[in-house]
Amino acid sequence: MTPEPPSFLLLPGAAGSPVILHVPHSSRTVPAPVREAIVLDDAALERELDHITDAHTAELAAEAAAVAGARGPWRFVNGLSRLVVDPERFPDEREEMRAVGMGAVYTHTTHRAPLRPIDTDPAPLLDRYYHPYAEAMTEAVEDRLAATGRAVIIDVHSYPTHALPYELHGHGPRPPVCLGTDEYHTPAALLEHARGVFADFGGTDVNSPFAGAYVPLKHHRTTPEVTSLMLEIRRDLYMSEPGGPAGLGLAALGTALAELVERVSAG
Repeated sequence: MTPEPPSFLLLPGAAGSPVILHVPHSSRTVPAPVREAIVLDDAALERELDHITDAHTAELAAEAAAVAGARGPWRFVNGLSRLVVDPERFPDEREEMRAVGMGAVYTHTTHRAPLRPIDTDPAPLLDRYYHPYAEAMTEAVEDRLAATGRAVIIDVHSYPTHALPYELHGHGPRPPVCLGTDEYHTPAALLEHARGVFADFGGTDVNSPFAGAYVPLKHHRTTPEVTSLMLEIRRDLYMSEPGGPAGLGLAALGTALAELVERVSAG
């Protein structure tokens, strides 16, 4: 039997760049064996993908890499939908999103309808997709540490203009750009750089409506040389919602992200 190809891509950047643009939720791809366990019909699945996918964020990261040129960042891009597994969720009881059926393996949709049977065993999906992804991302971070002495993860996401029913903290402000932080892994300078480069898009806010910043578990709260910032861009800035095409705002956002990469790379 021919093995499945890797479900993620590490796209090299400049040898001296500490920056990894992490793009975990941009894909709509659901492999056929995974699709078989999903209880939605085809039309309902497409509607769910419209809502749950951070559409065009891989293109945004690619635009930033192209603009950054010789100081281009590395990119780690998930090739599968987060409906397969969500690589940014904890795989155990620490994950608060399990309360709405959206832990590492989702059992419910953005509108809290059933996605998989509630008694779905997550282990096969975690073994096939989640753990290899986590290991590869950890290796990518350690490669940057070895090459540059630090690793800076910029986690590239988007979010809808109006809160969806699954959001546990959807009552807060929904700024054009939300910056998610971690008290251990997000230094003040990184946050201020991001505030500066995205100021012209109508304002930023911190940890609202989404909070936190991704760091591989091996380095979580143990390795200060690994820093991280989550970038959540409100979708009306660059695309037609839900699930529509990208607009002119994508290029401007890519240029701003490239400026953030350059500032961070310069230390």
